[in-house]
Amino acid sequence: MAAAAAKIAPSMLSSDFSNLATEAQRMLDCGADWLHMDIMCSHFVPNLTIGAPVIESLRKHTKAYLDCHLMVTNPLDYVESFGKAGASGFTFHIEAARENWNELIQKIKAKGMKPGVSLKPGTPIEEVYPLVEGENHVDLVLVMTVEPGFGGQKFMPEMMDKVRRLRQKYPSLDIEASHSLFLGPIASFLCFSVAI
Repeated sequence: MAAAAAKIAPSMLSSDFSNLATEAQRMLDCGADWLHMDIMCSHFVPNLTIGAPVIESLRKHTKAYLDCHLMVTNPLDYVESFGKAGASGFTFHIEAARENWNELIQKIKAKGMKPGVSLKPGTPIEEVYPLVEGENHVDLVLVMTVEPGFGGQKFMPEMMDKVRRLRQKYPSLDIEASHSLFLGPIASFLCFSVAI
């Protein structure tokens, strides 16, 4: 199998939401391959962001790959609405789907989206191996290098060991590393994911 190609997926979390279509096009014009959409429910993480209606509205303005990262308690409850809204990828957290990940992956695929799995910094990387190796497998693993929920946190470099281990074990797998970067007093926090 060929090695996975590197992709840049800037998070739209720091965007001007009143101008999301323009912000998305600006990211694509700057070379983004995908647009990373951070979905938070205020239960799995202590923050609330966008939902399927925003994805549906943005889809009307772009053909870009909408890489939806759901930081939610019951990801199965969101599959139908995000599939209908036009999400390209649906990445859920293993911590929220330990009991039903196989059913979840099947439903994501049935709605025409690519399934991905994410893990918090404290979750052992081995927990995602069955989701990558199974007959009904995910297409992407997102390694969080900060605790999910807020931008602007300090990068945890020790999480890159998880990325290295995944790459060694699965050379053709899409692997994302997600974190925030503080650009100084003249800029806001930039949240981004890089598929390595």
